[in-house]
Amino acid sequence: MIPVIPDLAERPTHVPVGQVFDFDVYRFPVVDGEFQSALLQLRRQEVPEVFWTPRNGGHWVVTRARDVQMVLETPDIFSSRKSSVPKALAPNPPLPPIQSDPPEHAQYRQLLTDTFSPRSVRRLEEAARALTIKLIDGFEPNGACEFIGEFATHLPIEIFMSIVDLPPSDRLGLLEISEACMRPRKPEDRVNGFATLSRYAREKIRERREKPGNDLISTVIAAEVNGQSLSDDTITNIITLVLTAGLDTVASMLGFVVHFLAHNDEHRRQLVAKPALIPRAAEEMLRRFAIATLAREVSEEVTLGQARLLPGDMVVVPTMLGNLDEEIFDEPLTVDFQRQIKSHYTFGAGPHRCIGSNLARAELKIFLEEWLSRIPDFAVCPNAMIEVNKRVVATMSALPLCWTPRNEQNKIDTAKAAYGR
Repeated sequence: MIPVIPDLAERPTHVPVGQVFDFDVYRFPVVDGEFQSALLQLRRQEVPEVFWTPRNGGHWVVTRARDVQMVLETPDIFSSRKSSVPKALAPNPPLPPIQSDPPEHAQYRQLLTDTFSPRSVRRLEEAARALTIKLIDGFEPNGACEFIGEFATHLPIEIFMSIVDLPPSDRLGLLEISEACMRPRKPEDRVNGFATLSRYAREKIRERREKPGNDLISTVIAAEVNGQSLSDDTITNIITLVLTAGLDTVASMLGFVVHFLAHNDEHRRQLVAKPALIPRAAEEMLRRFAIATLAREVSEEVTLGQARLLPGDMVVVPTMLGNLDEEIFDEPLTVDFQRQIKSHYTFGAGPHRCIGSNLARAELKIFLEEWLSRIPDFAVCPNAMIEVNKRVVATMSALPLCWTPRNEQNKIDTAKAAYGR
């Protein structure tokens, strides 16, 4: 049955009127792709640092880094059983490990750890670099591309599909399903999306049982927890989660990074002139352009800021607000490639910190190295309308880019030299 989510939930009796602010974390104005800074407007209004909104089933929202950290690092109070709002649309059955709490969470997370370890990621880097070069060289002579469709939904997703050994021909279909799960237009899209992805995962599990391989699906099938083999239902739920995360997050993050570089010549030229700066620059842009809006369910009564939360309440945690807190970072909206970053919340925090962070960093670094060596100067195409889909993971629907192809630039440079200009 598809749950009915009211437009406005009734205010619970334990929520004072003064702590209510009508705000939809999935629907607010964004100008020219500036999603993160648009959300930051919450802290520039007369809004409590922790407030309750009647949208998306009714939930609390935290806006400061200290509360982001408290929620994400205290799983005994803030449970991951429901990790998005409205909680009525949370995947059911739950998808471990993301919807598991300690100690069960660690048992399931361990099954995935080796695949995304630094050592394993290093083995993927050669393939990621080769694919990056192939994709860029394919459209660089055209002087233009639609970055999301022609690059962002290829590089990280094809690398991920090699990890789970899925055929490239399934990529577009899986992307459509993932979009329904992560950014549904209506409740039934999300419910049906997860059901479809679960059926796909179950079919692949059946295939791997008949013909095991060295891929992640085969690894999970062969694994044990507490000395017991996993049931097909549990394996299906784990693989469904892996597919959901692997098909979406890095592709979405790349769009915001490229959008920034297209609009900021000075930053881009720093990296072209000093490629050694790229790892630090990548970390700074990861901080500045966080995309995940997480959520937790309260397990026991707790005070957060000035708010009193009761069991069953939902708390939304916009990771980008943690990263843009001036109590943690000086001039947080400024992208500073010399900034010393000890930690940030782009990959979450606590026991549920993103297990794929090593791979995401490697893919971003490789992308910057290879793209900027081939297309050092580029811009967003004139009159392009940049739309941001703001759900659990924010993403740009499309990002048209333009540049002067290298062969055309060579002709221009030759002509200038010939005429002494």
